Amino acid sequence: MAGKWKTAIITLSDKGYAGEREDKSGLLIREMIEQEGYETTAMILLPDEQKMIEEKLKELCDEGGTDLILTTGGTGFSPRDCTPEATLAVAEKNAPGIAEAMRYASLQITPRAMLSRGASVIRGKTLIINLPGSPKAVKENLEYVLSSLPHGLEIMKGLSGECGSDVKKHEK
Repeated sequence: MAGKWKTAIITLSDKGYAGEREDKSGLLIREMIEQEGYETTAMILLPDEQKMIEEKLKELCDEGGTDLILTTGGTGFSPRDCTPEATLAVAEKNAPGIAEAMRYASLQITPRAMLSRGASVIRGKTLIINLPGSPKAVKENLEYVLSSLPHGLEIMKGLSGECGSDVKKHEK
């Protein structure tokens, strides 16, 4: 693709939103994607409020020209964690392979990876991926899927049509 993928990063954290915790995960995501040539168009910090998350996701997908939204946080078992529910509520298509691949990779590191509820979906021409909240888990998960995202984005945007050609296995 000519140019960079326009990417919004949303951190979901009640404490971060209240100014009680620094957003290390969002900053790490930005650093990682920009090293791969993605353009960060927005860095957003929201509380764990499902309606607010849904509204921001819709806005970015429908009005913002955003190709990719990466969320961090709100994917666990806490009563306030609602990122997957908000993501699924705005979805037009499910893209479960990305979330499944991240859980698979994380399970090689810790059995607690099975407790991640993150989702991956498509709304219009925007791919939304939920990442965990901790910087360590963000790094491990994003590293695993980042190399496959450009091809998926090209297919989603109608810029490429072959998903099975030139497939390379992940290297550790």
